[in-house]
Amino acid sequence: MKQQYTVSSLEETRRLAEAFSQYVQPHMVITLEGDLGAGKTTFTQFLAQALEIEETVNSPTFTIMKSYHSGVLPLHHIDAYRLEGSKEDLGWDEIFTDAALVIVEWAQFIEEELPEQRLQLSIRYVDETTRIIEYIPIGERYETLCQEVFQ
Repeated sequence: MKQQYTVSSLEETRRLAEAFSQYVQPHMVITLEGDLGAGKTTFTQFLAQALEIEETVNSPTFTIMKSYHSGVLPLHHIDAYRLEGSKEDLGWDEIFTDAALVIVEWAQFIEEELPEQRLQLSIRYVDETTRIIEYIPIGERYETLCQEVFQ
């Protein structure tokens, strides 16, 4: 069931990402949808910081995926924007079964490759500081995650 949560500042977005960092686990997949500039990469950067990832996290638009292993939990950050219409097998099974957190921006372009269970987040720009985050947990572990984070 789709629900929503509003953040009114970058600091609130950071706190939300920090809350996520307390509950995410290996093998979890979070998809991020939203227009350009909605805050998908910003949320990912804040989550990476909360997971103590030391490297600079930026959008992997041209490389498709960047992996980070310096934090308390490995992170695979995928930007599927350039994969629209692609039928190329990029080893999705290995990525989604790796003992890492996987964040996928523009997930609609690889929908058929995504694991059945995942957390879908859609970030909608309202104004310079406000975003509405719609979330759909698919699977029990994601329902539990949302109950903890969005309480």
